[in-house]
Amino acid sequence: MPRIKPLPDELDPSVRQLVARLRELKAHAELTTRQLASGSGYSARSWERYLGGTSLPPRAAVQALARITGADPVRLLAMHEIAAGSWDTRRAESAVQPRPGEHEPEERPQSEDEKEGQRERERGQGQPPEASVPDPGPTATPTSRTATPATEPPPRRLPHIALTAGVLALTVAFIAALLLVLRLDENVAPAAVATSAGTAATTPPHSYLCRITRTDGRWSAGINNGRDTEISYGDTGADVAEAQCLLRRAGISPGGIDGMFGPLTLRAVKTFQDRAGLVVDGMLGPRSWKALRG
Repeated sequence: MPRIKPLPDELDPSVRQLVARLRELKAHAELTTRQLASGSGYSARSWERYLGGTSLPPRAAVQALARITGADPVRLLAMHEIAAGSWDTRRAESAVQPRPGEHEPEERPQSEDEKEGQRERERGQGQPPEASVPDPGPTATPTSRTATPATEPPPRRLPHIALTAGVLALTVAFIAALLLVLRLDENVAPAAVATSAGTAATTPPHSYLCRITRTDGRWSAGINNGRDTEISYGDTGADVAEAQCLLRRAGISPGGIDGMFGPLTLRAVKTFQDRAGLVVDGMLGPRSWKALRG
């Protein structure tokens, strides 16, 4: 079994709790991503992103995993609702954060009067002037100029602030439209997954009805016309539904009659084989079918 990668450190706690719970259900049911894809309608690559914490699973995918593993969907959907809110909020906040130094005002060059006022202020604070020339005359009295520092006009920031506000408004509008498109895309029903060679065609869940009858000493559920086709874990179709009905008739619950040979059906088959004294391999072959119909 491949090593499970750790979740990213920057993942939100609510999203981390949801993904950890989905991982536990998958590991407990001993499912692969390919088997999840076959039973849920979402690709194996999508399940790798969902279980890796790089993409939030849609609501329909969470419902499908709960159905496949026999978990309570109400608790999982409540965890998904909280995680979806924090996931959308974090993506919006990271998208509208301003770049460093974006609001810093531009430096304005000083005029000659302002430079002279700066030098006068430095002299008043005891700092040495930039240059001084001594007077050679013995009776010369040193003179000093007292100039009033020029008042520095306030920087003109209004055009820059207005431009920045306009850019931020356009960015927020774009992010909101993008989030809306992503939410609508996630709610679209997933495309049907093509079945692999040798596997029966997948049918919608809850579409089989058990009609238990006994003809010539053989039990039948009226679904697969009495076939004894060999089936095993991961198979789907009418043969699996027939076996599920006969297992329920024998007093062993395989979960729902959905035509999917999942973890619950595998457990029921092994229990029946052990009870009937057969080889407990989890596969329904000719001997197991004979015992089910006998």
